[in-house]
Amino acid sequence: MHYQEHGVVQFYDDQPLADDFYTEVIEGLKQSPRKIPPKFFYDAKGSRLFDAICELPEYYQTRTEISLLTQYAEEIASLIGEQCLLIEPGSGSCEKVRYLLDEIQPTAYMPMDISRVHLFGAVQQLSNEYPWLDIHASCMDFTANVKLHFCPPNIHKVAFFPGSSIGNFEPDDAIVFMRHIAQVLGQGGSLLIGVDLKKDEKLLHAAYNDSQDVTAEFNLNLLHRINDELNANFDLEYFQHKALYNEQAGRIEMHLVSTVEQTVTIGEQEFTFRESETIHTENSYKYTVAEFGALAGQAGYKQKKVWRDSSDLFSLHYYEVTD
Repeated sequence: MHYQEHGVVQFYDDQPLADDFYTEVIEGLKQSPRKIPPKFFYDAKGSRLFDAICELPEYYQTRTEISLLTQYAEEIASLIGEQCLLIEPGSGSCEKVRYLLDEIQPTAYMPMDISRVHLFGAVQQLSNEYPWLDIHASCMDFTANVKLHFCPPNIHKVAFFPGSSIGNFEPDDAIVFMRHIAQVLGQGGSLLIGVDLKKDEKLLHAAYNDSQDVTAEFNLNLLHRINDELNANFDLEYFQHKALYNEQAGRIEMHLVSTVEQTVTIGEQEFTFRESETIHTENSYKYTVAEFGALAGQAGYKQKKVWRDSSDLFSLHYYEVTD
C-alpha cells in the first residue's frame, strides 16, 4: 500500500454573512409558530456541544453508526472503488470519515461545514493523522448550496452524509437537497448516507433529553449566539429546552419554551412571547428503510445496499445517481 508523503490542504471560505444570520432569525421569529433553522446551532461552542452529545450514553446514533462503518468499511470501499473524490457536507469534527479513509483512500477529501473555526481545527487534526490525504475544505452553508472548489475531470464523486442529518430536513426539502447533491455528483456518482430508524418512543425521548442536560445546553446556546452576534437580550433563565416525539409526523421536535410572558429585542426588532410559547429549533425525522428508499428514489437515486445494526436502531444506505 503506497502513501504519498504529504497531502495538499486547501481551505475555501464561503461562510454566510452575519446579515444572513440576522435576516433568517428575524424572519423565523416573525412566523407563527416561531422557528429558527437548526444550522445556526453550529457556532464554535455549539459544534463542541454537539460533539459532547455524540458521546452521551443515551445518544445511540453515533456509536451505532460508527459500529456499522467499522464492520462494513471493506464492503463500502469495494462498492465505491478506487480514486474517488469524497465529499462530506456538514463534516463537523470529521470523526466518522476516519473509519473509511484507510479503506477508501480517496484521491481527495472535501469536508464542508458552516462553522469556520470548528472546520479549520478539524482539518488541521485530520491532516496530522492522515499526512498522505489531500484535503479541500469549504466553510459554507451546505443546505443552501454545495459548491465544489476542487473537482478533477472524470472522477467518481461520492457524498458521505452521516449522522442522520438528513432527518433535520422536512421530507420535501430532503428530496430537494438530495436532488441538488445528485446534480453535484453527476450520473454514476454515489451517496453513503446515515438514516435514523423509527423505534420505541422511550429510546428517542432519552436521546434528546439526556440526563446531563447537554442537549438542553446545546439548544439554549442558540440564544447565547443570537445575544452575542446580533445584539439581542434573550434571558436564558426564562427559556427551557423541550424535546418530544411527534408520532403522527414521525419526528423528534426540539423547542425552546418561554417560561414567562416576556419581550425580547434583537437590534431594533421587538418580540413579545406568551408564557409557554415556543421557538421550534429542530426536527429530526425518523424513517423505515422502505420510507427512506422511496424518498431517495424521488430524488434520483437507485439503492445499492443497506446496512442495519442487529437492534434496528440505525441504518447506512448506499445509493447511485441514476439521472
